[in-house]
Amino acid sequence: MPKRLILCDCAGSQQIDTAALEAATGLACSEVHTGLCTTQLDKAAEAVADEEAVICCQQEARVFRELAAEAGVPDPALADLRDRAGWSDDPCPKGPKMAALMAEATLLAPPEKALDVTSEGLCLIIGRADVALPAARRLSGMLSVTVLLTDDSDPPDERSFDAIRGRLKRAGGALGQFEVEIDALQQVAPAGRGPLEWTTPRDGGRTDCDVILDLSGGTPLFPAPQKREGYLRVDPGSPVAVGDAVLEASQLVGTFEKPLYVALEPLICAHSRAGQTGCTKCLDLCPTGAITPDGDHVNIDPMICAGCGACAARCPSGAVTYDAPPPDLTFRRIHTLAATYRKAGGTAPRLLVCDRDEGRALISLAARHARGLPADVIPLEVPVLSGFGHAEMLAALASGFADVTLLLSPATERDALDRELPLARAIAGDARISVLDLRDPDALCDALYDPAALPAPVEEPVLPMGNRRQVARLAAKALAPGAEVLDLPEDAPYGAVVVDTDACTLCLSCVSLCPSGALLDNPDMPQLRFQEDACLQCGLCANVCPEDAITYAPRFNLTDAALSQVVLNEEEPFACVECGALFGVKSTVERITEQLANKHAMFQNPEAIRMIQMCDDCRVNAQYHSQDNPFAAGDPPRVRTSDDYFSKRRDH
Repeated sequence: MPKRLILCDCAGSQQIDTAALEAATGLACSEVHTGLCTTQLDKAAEAVADEEAVICCQQEARVFRELAAEAGVPDPALADLRDRAGWSDDPCPKGPKMAALMAEATLLAPPEKALDVTSEGLCLIIGRADVALPAARRLSGMLSVTVLLTDDSDPPDERSFDAIRGRLKRAGGALGQFEVEIDALQQVAPAGRGPLEWTTPRDGGRTDCDVILDLSGGTPLFPAPQKREGYLRVDPGSPVAVGDAVLEASQLVGTFEKPLYVALEPLICAHSRAGQTGCTKCLDLCPTGAITPDGDHVNIDPMICAGCGACAARCPSGAVTYDAPPPDLTFRRIHTLAATYRKAGGTAPRLLVCDRDEGRALISLAARHARGLPADVIPLEVPVLSGFGHAEMLAALASGFADVTLLLSPATERDALDRELPLARAIAGDARISVLDLRDPDALCDALYDPAALPAPVEEPVLPMGNRRQVARLAAKALAPGAEVLDLPEDAPYGAVVVDTDACTLCLSCVSLCPSGALLDNPDMPQLRFQEDACLQCGLCANVCPEDAITYAPRFNLTDAALSQVVLNEEEPFACVECGALFGVKSTVERITEQLANKHAMFQNPEAIRMIQMCDDCRVNAQYHSQDNPFAAGDPPRVRTSDDYFSKRRDH
């Protein structure tokens, strides 16, 4: 059954053209209600019972979910039509924008992947006695508490929780699986009369816990501590913050679903080969330390990964992809928004990309208290803005958006964006991509209502299909018709390999280690071949080259030549002096002959020198018939069996 839109004009505060919506989206629409969340709750209950219905209101999501719970049906699908389109001071028609938003809201998303995390309530509290002990007393009735005191205080008298003293050496893990190492560990000696005492200090103490409440006020135990689930770190001098942390810790008991944010394909990871390091972009960017080297590829700890998406945005090979949602769904959302907007009569839409928390809230404030969004600005909410890389920006422009604006929030990880923006602008032009870093609704409206002169959208929009590299190439050709080569920043994942032919010996070490197959050999003659569209600019071939003959030229070659193999270096093969078969590289064989002849103990006679100039088959044959034949070692010794030992016994 097709989706059906349940409409409400929110007490007449917005105008909705039902016929235009149906025509542009192909979706059936209900009558336009006026108080679906208040005076028309009966209509809302009927809509909630229809699992194919999409209620076009998100402000009162709680009301609709309560109705669903009462009816025993799943939570209804919701879409925000009012804040993102209906409430706007722009006099231009809002029908195309509404149609685009509704078409995008009905796209089917794959179920999110997750794993179960179990916390049994083992809580470690770290801090001074005056702060940590009161927190322990409050939590001891709900959690199994151990207090690690960091000052020189005496052991506490109460035994409703464990107390230890020492120096925390290392901590690892996340919610449900923390591992802690403690030096100078002292435990309470409970025996004897009088005040409790500490045991003798010892190093190397280890403990596991599910939750860590850090009230020490010192250096965080983990990078990006606010993103480490189960690790609660607050200012010990703020009673309110401590109280909130104690309350939050008390709730971290049970089984939780941990989203799996990224997917990893180790076979195409360009991190390392043969002990040589190549690409480290994800390692350099990960704020939580979830990514670590693991041989030729990297390893991503799903328990530590906080889902910022920076690794996926920067991965040159596509070995790391954001999976919540996957890239193809993001591309489909972008294309659906642009295509439906044009189908409904719009001409030059603008895309505003924001996150689902602060970004959505700022747009709602702008709609209620300021001018709202312009009619041609279409918001796209994404889980994390840092995962919206150059491929997604280019896909939006190639789909028909006139420009792309990224609305930052305080939680946005800037490292990946600061590298992706120059790359996207180098391909699309500076005027097409902008960034807004503001928190005021009026300032947001002012920035969007008075844009600078914008370039026209592409004349022939394209459908973004394939992986991120393929989409970027397709989009670049649409945005720069007629262009052949675009210059890119130094760390771009596209470009050419430049070989110093005077230094290159055609050893082909680079070919054997190239992770993407961009460098190839020719089995019939000494050649180094190259296919530019496959090159990741990962650095492996330059790092492994023994002659330092390889450098890089970051660029985007949009011609068909980038899809074909070209010869970077070739030489004349050497003809075997015995049979004439071609093998090796002539200059290399001649150089080796010159360096070894009469200069090495093993090459003091013409026959040994001649073997250097033979192919493999002739060299083996010549060695076999030589005077010092290494193969003429006689028959191998007979294998001794049990009968040999038994016969000796019988003889004795």
